[in-house]
Amino acid sequence: MDDDLDEVFDEDVVESEAAPRARSAAARGRSVPARARPGRTAQTRASDRGFAPFGRIARFVREVFAELQKVIWPTRKELITYATVVVVFVAIMMTIVALLDAGFYQVMGWVFGGKPSQAGQ
Repeated sequence: MDDDLDEVFDEDVVESEAAPRARSAAARGRSVPARARPGRTAQTRASDRGFAPFGRIARFVREVFAELQKVIWPTRKELITYATVVVVFVAIMMTIVALLDAGFYQVMGWVFGGKPSQAGQ
């Protein structure tokens, strides 16, 4: 167990030593090699060079699948409940819009006299 902790602390020391070198080189106006930048992996360095477009696409697809694995998918019962709520809500909204449409049709008939002309007749 102590060996695992020592390895973790050793990695932190290596990363913390790279950060001052990157900052001091940047302060002197020099370009900093990717290996000296803290938090950079070989994969991100390769994609930064711009010659690995297929690698970037593959990384994007892997990240999409990783995010989809984090999603809490609904159970079958929850899915049916949510779908029912949506269908009922849409039906209610359709009824309200249809009633408003019929009401405006009547108001237009009273304001302009007679029934509005039917298109195509």
